[in-house]
Amino acid sequence: MVLTGASSGIGLAAAEELARRGDQVVLVGRDPARLRAAGERVRECCGEQPELFRADFAVLDDVRGLAERLRERYDRIDVLANNAGAIVLEPITTVDGFELSMQANHLAPFLLSNLLRDRIRRMVVTGSDAHRSGVLDPDDLNSALRSYRPFRAYGTSKQANILFTAEAARRWPEVPAHVFHPGVVRTRFGNESRIVALGMRLLPFRSPEKGAETLVWLACQDPSRLIDGGYYADRKPHRPRPKAADPALAARLWTASAKAVGLDA
Repeated sequence: MVLTGASSGIGLAAAEELARRGDQVVLVGRDPARLRAAGERVRECCGEQPELFRADFAVLDDVRGLAERLRERYDRIDVLANNAGAIVLEPITTVDGFELSMQANHLAPFLLSNLLRDRIRRMVVTGSDAHRSGVLDPDDLNSALRSYRPFRAYGTSKQANILFTAEAARRWPEVPAHVFHPGVVRTRFGNESRIVALGMRLLPFRSPEKGAETLVWLACQDPSRLIDGGYYADRKPHRPRPKAADPALAARLWTASAKAVGLDA
């Protein structure tokens, strides 16, 4: 099972639980030191050293290189957990020319999933109820840069996650795909941002372990008992907002995303 964003938070908590269950876990993270520390934590909990792959989702060539290395190493990936994500507090344009939260949270996992499609047996995507604040325009994936609001940009990327998952389920019927809301989780977001840290003090929050429960459940559940392309929270199906459940918008997003990352639609 390959988990992105596995250096800390939900990704690491999920990796530890899956390893305890006997699954072979592969950790993907951006920071080498934190990634090594995460690998050591997984080893301590299950006795096996997980494989580690470094990639920065703010650089699409890193994602392409990650996909190539994973393809060289594994003939089959039972679960790809697209968990990496970020709340970006100021407008930043990546080296690839995209608003950072849209690239790190949507375009990078979209690219990785497409490049690994023939290896993946199941896909789980970390979404968020923050999609309620999303204002996605597939014709302008950089629209957030014009009048930047961090949580609206984040919400838009989470809206994209839900639409991507639904469209992947439609296009790839052989790959069960599910997206979930982990709840409000205390993660490194709060360590790096005074605004987010304040929100975590004011709002009820979950531990990373609690936030990872639905990810682990979706990774292990019999797909026939799940809704393909479905949105889940607390191990139950939930209905996303209409703007995250529009098949036409999902199809438009797929086409725009493929063009953005240089893939055939």
